[in-house]
Amino acid sequence: MVYCTKCGAKNKDDAKFCVNCGAALYPEEKAESEEDTCFGRPERHVEEECFGLPYGGMIIGVIFGVFIILLGLAIALGQDIGRFIGPFVLIVIGLLVVAGALYSLSRRRKG
Repeated sequence: MVYCTKCGAKNKDDAKFCVNCGAALYPEEKAESEEDTCFGRPERHVEEECFGLPYGGMIIGVIFGVFIILLGLAIALGQDIGRFIGPFVLIVIGLLVVAGALYSLSRRRKG
């Protein structure tokens, strides 16, 4: 038996991918050299999902980053926008859920 290093599920000896989570049981060795950059080693292309969207975490970060910038500008200009914070958060989460559902639906129709 081969155990998955990601989720711990038991797999047959000849399995290449985990039957539970789909992770590779025998990850390939990195053949290409990786150069260090000023921000560390470059990551391999890994598509993450959040709210059902590829790179959804990054999308959330960008949206909240823009919100923080706008909040800072409003405070600097003496504007009171505190009453908009709660609705803004709810609208962003709602939009991400709807976008994730539509993206998932479009992937099902293609596949």
